[in-house]
Amino acid sequence: MTPADYEYLRKFLKERSGLDLSADKQYLVESRLLPLARRASLSGIPDLVQKVRSGDGRLATDVVEAMTTNETFFFRDKVPFDHLRDTILPGLIQARGARKSLRIWSAASSTGQEPYSIAMCLKEMGAAFAGWRIEIVATDLSQEVLEKSKAGVYSQFEVQRGLPIQLLVKYFTQSGDIWQLNADVRSMVQFRQLNLLQDFSHLGTFDVIFCRNVLIYFDQDTKAVIFERMAKGLEVDGTLLLGAAESVVGITDAFRPVADRRGLYQLNPARGVRPAGAPLFSGFKVAAAR
Repeated sequence: MTPADYEYLRKFLKERSGLDLSADKQYLVESRLLPLARRASLSGIPDLVQKVRSGDGRLATDVVEAMTTNETFFFRDKVPFDHLRDTILPGLIQARGARKSLRIWSAASSTGQEPYSIAMCLKEMGAAFAGWRIEIVATDLSQEVLEKSKAGVYSQFEVQRGLPIQLLVKYFTQSGDIWQLNADVRSMVQFRQLNLLQDFSHLGTFDVIFCRNVLIYFDQDTKAVIFERMAKGLEVDGTLLLGAAESVVGITDAFRPVADRRGLYQLNPARGVRPAGAPLFSGFKVAAAR
């Protein structure tokens, strides 16, 4: 791959997906795109770049998907799901008791392990959500991973990563080395294709937004724009969950970190007047601005 080809791909990927590749990531591009070039019967990345430049839309989509499909697994990092189960959902049961409805968004949901982990958390709370209308919306840029997500079919390796054995036995059906998530859990999640660089106001507002381990690939300006849009799509007492290596600090003042709850953020009341009757979740303390 020539320096010119790499610079073209860097610009192309940033414009199409927000992926901000540094100058030293040529090895990563080669490892992801060489197999794609071979599957397309091309001699190498220079030919692939030429095809994309000439307007091959299918190949352009494949390039974006190859570079933005990231690793995921059930109950990744564990702590955010502990917070969901022990603090966020109990707070929402109290705050939303009158309307009995709940909306959760899993942004950049990849092959579905995150939204299905959320669904299993809700299923495990059983009677607490009896009679509630619950929506879990999962979005990703890649149509390929969304199709896998909808099927809810995972390998032995995939279910062994992060998924407690009791939940595997309870919510999955085995066929050889393949496990399929039961239909009642799959039906809790709506999968939609979405590019986070584009307007997503049509999704509506959410009580909880999971946006974990994706913004680390974006530059600061792009992160700031996405945070501002997410602030508009979050209920006034809602919660945003970010990945362990992500933060709003130094990027936006739309959110403030929740004290003693790593990775949790709520809307900054200094940015606007909080409506009466919309307190923060019981037990939450918002960390002082720095």
